[in-house]
Amino acid sequence: MSSIEVLEDRCVGCELCIKACLYDAIEMVDGIAVIKDNCTLCGACVEPCKFDAIILRKDAAAERPSTEGYRGVWIVAEQRDGEMHGVSYELLGKGRELADTLGTTLSAVLMGSNVGDLGNDLVAHGADTVYVVDNPALEHYLDEPYSNVVASLIDEHKPEIVLTGGTSVGRSLIPRVAIKVRSGLTADCTGLAIGDDGLLMQTRPAFGGNIMATIVCPNHRPQMATVRHKVMTALDPDPARKGEIVKADAPVGLLESRTEFVEFVKDLTQTVNIAEADVIVSGGRGLGAPENFNLVEDLAQVLGGAVGASRAAVDAGWIPYSHQVGQTGKTVQPKLYVACGISGAVQHLAGMQSSKCIVAVNKDPDAPIFKTATFGIVGDVFEVLPALKKRLEKELG
Repeated sequence: MSSIEVLEDRCVGCELCIKACLYDAIEMVDGIAVIKDNCTLCGACVEPCKFDAIILRKDAAAERPSTEGYRGVWIVAEQRDGEMHGVSYELLGKGRELADTLGTTLSAVLMGSNVGDLGNDLVAHGADTVYVVDNPALEHYLDEPYSNVVASLIDEHKPEIVLTGGTSVGRSLIPRVAIKVRSGLTADCTGLAIGDDGLLMQTRPAFGGNIMATIVCPNHRPQMATVRHKVMTALDPDPARKGEIVKADAPVGLLESRTEFVEFVKDLTQTVNIAEADVIVSGGRGLGAPENFNLVEDLAQVLGGAVGASRAAVDAGWIPYSHQVGQTGKTVQPKLYVACGISGAVQHLAGMQSSKCIVAVNKDPDAPIFKTATFGIVGDVFEVLPALKKRLEKELG
């Protein structure tokens, strides 16, 4: 087993190791560096130590896990009450591209109760094989049984790539699976491609969206990633496509859970799901107060769209989190996005910049949102929005 040690007789308390540690895993105690329990043994502190006071010992007998025998691209499909989440179709679209590039097959894992009919739907959207795990114990999503089932299937069939949606379910499920199969995971990817060396190139925003990082996993399999909703393109379904539906068993031991499903509470404040909406009208800090969101709601109603919000408006408690658009909210790709009183921070732009048409309303002519907007209106939202609503009502009848 690898280990790390501080030689007390050499440590002078210069704190260079503390500055080098990315995980805040070193502290000074009586002038001597002490390694804390959250150390990852990354070794970043060894070289900066000018006094050779830190020794990292790696187990020479430890063998790197074999990557041989892993083949195929998998997506973990997500459904609720028999209705497939749109991100599953998007993953199949991208998965089809990756599988064709690698010259391999595309498979989907479908879990739930009485969900067998959905398997043909996944085939129509690009899957060659669908592993259906149909069991009453899987009727509602629970972390432990779902992750146990997926990990068991991976161990049995050895796919080289596994993708799932960056949804609340996906973000809860797939990290547990990655731990069980001892592989890495890249979260919230916005781009996937196969490199010249055959590795999965996983691109995601980093440092608040200021850079795009491309990550690879050369030494472990499967290569795993979550993908944000609305950043990939689904294929048009082909009902004539042929594929194999494989009914997979789930041993009782895999279905045990320390938690239970009580009920699913719907967000009644949302009349339209922003992740699926073709038109979104969003409000930000520029609205000034929660009661002013009625201007946004009225305009959205006229346009037949959904109500969105910036993080600032959500953090202020003006509107529930389910409406938040941005890097820490939902990624959207509507035909029309109207940003009202939103300055355009990079975190917000990361969630809506792929919209086909962006209209920005802001009284600050230098607001960053105008650099991304298709059309910009420099003016007070309290004057512009009522005028827009009145004119649209007239034009739309």
